Amino acid sequence: MQEYDAGPGEDASENARQLAASFAKVLKTGKPDHLAVLHYPIPIEQPDGTVLYDDRYWSCTHTPIKDASGSVTHILQHTSDITELERLRRQVGRLRPEEASSALDSLIGGGMFRRAMSVQADNRRLESERRQLLDIFMQTPGFVAVLNGPEHVIQLHNGAYGQLIGHRDVVGKPIREALPELAGQGFYDCLDEVLATGEPFQGRQSPVQLQHMPNGSLTTRYLNFIYQPIRNDTGAIMGVFVQGHDVTDTVLAAERQKLMIDELNHRVKNTLATVQSIAMQTARSHEDPRSFAETFQSRILSLSHTHDLLTRSHWEGADLREVLEHETAAHGLHRLTLNGPSVSLDPAMAVSLGMIFHELATNAAKYGALTPGEGRVLVDWSVADLNNPHLAILWRETGGPSVAQPERRGFGSRLIERNVRHDLAGTAQMHYRDNGLSAEITIPLNKEAA
Repeated sequence: MQEYDAGPGEDASENARQLAASFAKVLKTGKPDHLAVLHYPIPIEQPDGTVLYDDRYWSCTHTPIKDASGSVTHILQHTSDITELERLRRQVGRLRPEEASSALDSLIGGGMFRRAMSVQADNRRLESERRQLLDIFMQTPGFVAVLNGPEHVIQLHNGAYGQLIGHRDVVGKPIREALPELAGQGFYDCLDEVLATGEPFQGRQSPVQLQHMPNGSLTTRYLNFIYQPIRNDTGAIMGVFVQGHDVTDTVLAAERQKLMIDELNHRVKNTLATVQSIAMQTARSHEDPRSFAETFQSRILSLSHTHDLLTRSHWEGADLREVLEHETAAHGLHRLTLNGPSVSLDPAMAVSLGMIFHELATNAAKYGALTPGEGRVLVDWSVADLNNPHLAILWRETGGPSVAQPERRGFGSRLIERNVRHDLAGTAQMHYRDNGLSAEITIPLNKEAA
């Protein structure tokens, strides 16, 4: 800001500041500004080259001069020298009360001059308060805007509102022109209703489609907001005050939580159904309570192992090799050979295959290659047809006792068949040979295609 020479004295800097502030206000607002009383000495150069200051008082009016576009190009300063009035005021001020009895004396000595000084002081105070309120308005964390008139012209908005609309240049534009993407979403109608009725409108978690830049793609935001009518001194409604908060993150978090709870309920129901089925089928195959308890416990532990794997990945899935290792580790990994690529299984696949591998390993430990001896289990798997991928698993037992096809299907066989056919939409073939059991399992990896 340009510095102005206000002469010597303690008040010089304040006098210069008042003058500069008045000019700045005219440039910013485009409206005239008045200084009722300005103490501003005038420098007068003396014949010997020295400069003396003539103490003067002024009443100033600063009027903007604008070009065709409405921009302020010049400021017209009209000043009235009220120095003599000030000197008379001071002179009268030194008189005794009984001496200052005329109307003119009263006028000069106090009334008009003091009122002028008081008005100017009030104006400075109000201007300071206005700036403070404007700073608070602009820095508030929620979005705020002031809309004027029946067209809802955006007169002012803060940074949060600008961020919400992609920092578009909307000041001075009607809302329908500034934010055309709001058409058909009901917000224009709500603003019209507030302006017509004077009743505020409140929205909670209201979805709104907004562009972050002109002609850009629409994004969905969720807002808590209120439209408040703005009234003038006579009570007439002049505009709408918009205030609110972007609660998109809160709404999306609540939706994710609901989805997680629904998914948890689904998993719990499925798990309980699986446990119930295991209990019933195990009871049919084991009349002895001790035998039932041991078998039932081992199958529940198998289910628990797979759940542990899924928990580590936040139930996003598990790798096939990890599922196999978990379900066969109790029988000694040195007696198993696992060969195949990395295959990611979704949670449902992981649970079903975990139960299947547990049954195969348990049967091998009781009757097949994993009984005491030199038997081994070889598990090979591969993925075929990448356009419609299928997982092929071959479980082969070697070096163990010969096995014969059972006379009746036990729970293990039924569980394998049910899980493969119904849960995994695949096929399973069991071959009982002299050198051990062989199981071929094929399941689609794309469940939608299946």
